[in-house]
Amino acid sequence: MKRMFAAAGLVLALALSVPAMAPAQDALGAAKAAGQIGERPDGLVGAVPGAPAAAAQLAEQVNAQRLARYREIAGSNGTSVDQVQALAGKQLIERTPAGQYVLSGGRWVRK
Repeated sequence: MKRMFAAAGLVLALALSVPAMAPAQDALGAAKAAGQIGERPDGLVGAVPGAPAAAAQLAEQVNAQRLARYREIAGSNGTSVDQVQALAGKQLIERTPAGQYVLSGGRWVRK
């Protein structure tokens, strides 16, 4: 459990600050601000219903990058990807600014 908490700090640092992800992160920020994409409890993002197809494509791209990072973090910390995703999801939802979407109880809601 102690390792999980140590890994928690790494989750956001590694998952969100990778230089190769910078263009996708810029587009993600804009899509989230526009109400097209939101954070999910599993550490991934999803397109909000009614969002353009480009938002769903961006979500897929970001999720592929995040999952790769989560696997790396899980492997280096001796924990499961599911646990890393759960920690990341919690942190990302907590950090989501008011007015942006998050998935809560199976429904997209504005925070």
